[in-house]
Amino acid sequence: MAGIEIIAVEGGSGLKAFINLPWSTYAEYPNWVPPLKKEVLRMLDPRRHPFWEFSERILFLARRGTETVGRIAGIIDHHYNQFHNEKMGIWGFFECADDPDAASALFSSVEMWVRQKGMSFMRGPLSPSTNYELGMLIEGFNYPPALMMAYNPPYYPGLVESCGYTKEKDLLAFLINDDYHLPEWMDRLSERISQKKGIRIRPSHPKDANAEFALIREIYNDSWSDNWGFVPLSDNEMRDIQKNVMEFVDPDMVFFIYYEDEPAAFCVIFPDINPLLKRLNGQIGLTGLLKYLIYRREINGLRLLMFGIKEKFRQLGLPMLAFHHIYEVVRKKKKYL
Repeated sequence: MAGIEIIAVEGGSGLKAFINLPWSTYAEYPNWVPPLKKEVLRMLDPRRHPFWEFSERILFLARRGTETVGRIAGIIDHHYNQFHNEKMGIWGFFECADDPDAASALFSSVEMWVRQKGMSFMRGPLSPSTNYELGMLIEGFNYPPALMMAYNPPYYPGLVESCGYTKEKDLLAFLINDDYHLPEWMDRLSERISQKKGIRIRPSHPKDANAEFALIREIYNDSWSDNWGFVPLSDNEMRDIQKNVMEFVDPDMVFFIYYEDEPAAFCVIFPDINPLLKRLNGQIGLTGLLKYLIYRREINGLRLLMFGIKEKFRQLGLPMLAFHHIYEVVRKKKKYL
């Protein structure tokens, strides 16, 4: 690849360049939402993030002369491979200028690394698994992303395909605007379901956060086990999620559905804090609290982050009941309407 140099990143200035690259890549894309740099650094740190307790990774930068034009991570998730009995390598954290030579060199470097590790194929983008940020945007570029949703320049799909990759799975996102109203038939059906003997909804108990998040993990790992790309959340991963989201959790937006006193389903909805993240531009700093106080009113959307129903309860109509409950809670709050 004439003019392209690939560098394996260990730390220091290379890691800083890896984290900072998106700010130049997305300079012309106003809908992009910058992540917090310290959180990206923590996510990539094998000593700090629990994902790396069972995974390994390598980071590459692509440089053309003195300019950093691309980055990629090669990842092996041993939990995933054990669960699915596969030998999958992962590519993720990919960012690149519209430079086919740079993209090709980056993918070639990751492919060589995963082959050396004994893997037989690669899948991505997973950053670093389906439990975090995944997928590549192929349409809807005129919408800003919601919390933990992928966003990338429109040329990315073509750039990746030019490196020999093809689409494996469509991932769909659904947008509900503030003028949405539940159809009458859903009202009637959810009311009928709620009257079934043994079915009840209970809100979360913030004072019992450890037990609540443990229950979320239990239902999630059960209900998602047959889904494409699923990998179980570990105890330490869930504790890490709990630690990082507690200050944003709205207790009314986390609830459980029980059937005959057994937990059957759960739902976790977060305020979409992306408008605030955009204002922070990657750094909290001394002005972070001030920006939060000034711009918190811009947080007026929600992201349904996690939802699951255990397999043995899937014939009870619980999705209808959950959706109706979400609608009623949001309508009463008015904050998000």
